[in-house]
Amino acid sequence: MSTPSTATKQGPLAGIRVIELAGIGPGPHAALLLADLGADVVRVQRAGQLPGGADRPQLRGRTVVEADLKDPADIEKVLGLVDKADVFIEGFRPGVTERMGLGPDDLLERNPRLVYGRMTGWGQEGPLSDRAGHDINYISLTGVLHAIGRKGERPVPPLNMVGDFGGGSMFLVFGILAALVERQNSGKGQVIDAAMVDGTLALSNMIWAFRGTGAWSSERGTNLLDTGMSFYDTYETSDGKYMAVGAIEPQFYAQLLAGLEIDPEGLPFQMDPAGQDTLKKLFTEKFRSKTRDEWAAIFTGTDACVSPVLTFDEAGENEHIAARGSLIELDNVTQHAPAPRFSRTPNGVPTPPPTEATPIETIWAD
Repeated sequence: MSTPSTATKQGPLAGIRVIELAGIGPGPHAALLLADLGADVVRVQRAGQLPGGADRPQLRGRTVVEADLKDPADIEKVLGLVDKADVFIEGFRPGVTERMGLGPDDLLERNPRLVYGRMTGWGQEGPLSDRAGHDINYISLTGVLHAIGRKGERPVPPLNMVGDFGGGSMFLVFGILAALVERQNSGKGQVIDAAMVDGTLALSNMIWAFRGTGAWSSERGTNLLDTGMSFYDTYETSDGKYMAVGAIEPQFYAQLLAGLEIDPEGLPFQMDPAGQDTLKKLFTEKFRSKTRDEWAAIFTGTDACVSPVLTFDEAGENEHIAARGSLIELDNVTQHAPAPRFSRTPNGVPTPPPTEATPIETIWAD
């Protein structure tokens, strides 16, 4: 059986060896992204725990080995892999891997070039560092969850994309890549404390900047990007579907009005907060006069920044996404193609999730 650890990997990270301690959410997602870029990722998990169902697609491009991390003999086998690895990823609460004998001090003593990535919600220090939580909890303390939703309504969780993946796995990967670059100069690895609260705050930089200049109110649904403005919102169409409008710049706003067949003469100024209720009422009535696809056809080829709101099923059939090959079928599951794309070291096609574990003794046996 050919596994990623025995097959030739393709992509800018080809040759980089990664150990992933099995977990959920952002840790596995970070490992998936590294594997998509060509890294040789080996996932260490308990026997009989090969994921199925919704967790299975996250294992693409990886090799799975089994180990009992409470068994000293199995810990020794994992340490043997550490000696040959470039990156180690874990997502346990602070102190857990130390008690296993797999903490950063232990591993960096064995392999000083190792980049040790720690993925948590709260971080390695702080009053909440040892507490449980999920995406919604991490973003609630950053102010971000409070800012998402409509005026007079309760905050709306943005799926789990902001905390788990935007502020979590993407910042872990960012940190790992930065540490690998720095290692080229120093020859030394280091520990990365990737906390979802920190990453989420970094993602919200622009909103904090708006606040600092008085351009953002703490009242939800009254600002430029939170549905407070008529030209940055969604509108229902006659068939119960929706159009997305993002006509911020004046030239794009003019094309929005033209597509809606609205005479700008006598309208409130685009950016006037006092005129937004009037504009929203006007846009709402207009969009309800046609179907979503009729509006999509009207705005096709324009720079009005107006687009149909598609379901996941519809996104799979979208001509632009199809033309770029941005979605692929793997193991009978539609999922994203590797991203971003590289000119000289293109990504390979991900291998399907493994159906069985590989003996740990055979990994990197060169």
